[in-house]
Amino acid sequence: LGHTVEESHPEGLDDPSGVMQFVGVIAANIARVLDVTAERLGRPLVPGDVEPLTWAVAERGRAMTVTDYLTAIEFVHGFGRRLATWWQGGFDLLLTPTTGAPPPPLGYLSSTPDEPLRAFMRSAPYGAYTSAFNLSGQPAISLPLHLTKDGLPIGTQLVAAYGREDLLLQVAAQVEAAAPWQHRESNP
Repeated sequence: LGHTVEESHPEGLDDPSGVMQFVGVIAANIARVLDVTAERLGRPLVPGDVEPLTWAVAERGRAMTVTDYLTAIEFVHGFGRRLATWWQGGFDLLLTPTTGAPPPPLGYLSSTPDEPLRAFMRSAPYGAYTSAFNLSGQPAISLPLHLTKDGLPIGTQLVAAYGREDLLLQVAAQVEAAAPWQHRESNP
């Protein structure tokens, strides 16, 4: 389509410590949501009120100290600033896969009371490319440009700099016009 493509990426994406900091922020927020829900219901919640993964993550959030939480928030903010410098270096968009694995079979991303974190661990490949931008808050879009041999969609992610949703949507529209997916059918 006339775009220049170079192999490059923000160096911050090479830092694996961000995932656990992000999990800490999420865990604290889930713990708070469960507390608010309990207040609204007028009774304490018990493990059977939510999925095993939700309960386990909330327990992790409740175990965090205020200092742990603030450290995680500081990391997330710094991480976003580190990523932003790549776009300031002259790049317009980052192109990545949307996920690191094809769509899983139904039921694969489930937890049990005996293995409450199983769904979290199994979901790792499915957020490997998108989670950094959930952390940074940058605009991103997944385009269903390919299909597996079974007819399931495989996404391609485009990520723009802060405030550049216009560019992201312009290029996404251009790609869709060149490779339309509206009438593509996948196998059930």
